[in-house]
Amino acid sequence: MIRPCLPFPHPTLRATAAEVPEITPEIRAIWADMVDTMEAMPGYGLAAPQIGHALRLAVVDCSTERGQAVLMANPVILHASGQLREHDEASPNLPGVSAKISRPRAVTVRFLNAQGAQEDRDFVLLWATSVQHQIDHLNGKLYFDHLSALKRNMLIAKAQKLARRG
Repeated sequence: MIRPCLPFPHPTLRATAAEVPEITPEIRAIWADMVDTMEAMPGYGLAAPQIGHALRLAVVDCSTERGQAVLMANPVILHASGQLREHDEASPNLPGVSAKISRPRAVTVRFLNAQGAQEDRDFVLLWATSVQHQIDHLNGKLYFDHLSALKRNMLIAKAQKLARRG
């Protein structure tokens, strides 16, 4: 089911999400809603807090054919490359704006997968960017927090102006 994304500055977007102790049918249902919502945007990833669940859940699908979503609970970056990659990032929680963000071009992430097993996986390029973006959400951080205060305030003001226009 497609879920609405919380509008910034909803407090859930700034809170640290809670650990997921195990993969249950309820967790699988949230993941399914997250994938549906991500596909409808369309986007490359989604974190549970974006749709109002303060849980450490994320989905990422940067495949060209789609349908390859990686479902993650409690993702943690184990290693990040020293080489950075710039990418234009956005969020459905603050629609209408985006910004170029520089992040490590590759990361190794540990998470609980859909079967409840611990998995370590390497992500590169757009996949790495999206995974890092989602983990930021789980920690109460949004992409524009990587910008200077001036650029961040200008971006938020522009989004608010667009929202008022409707």
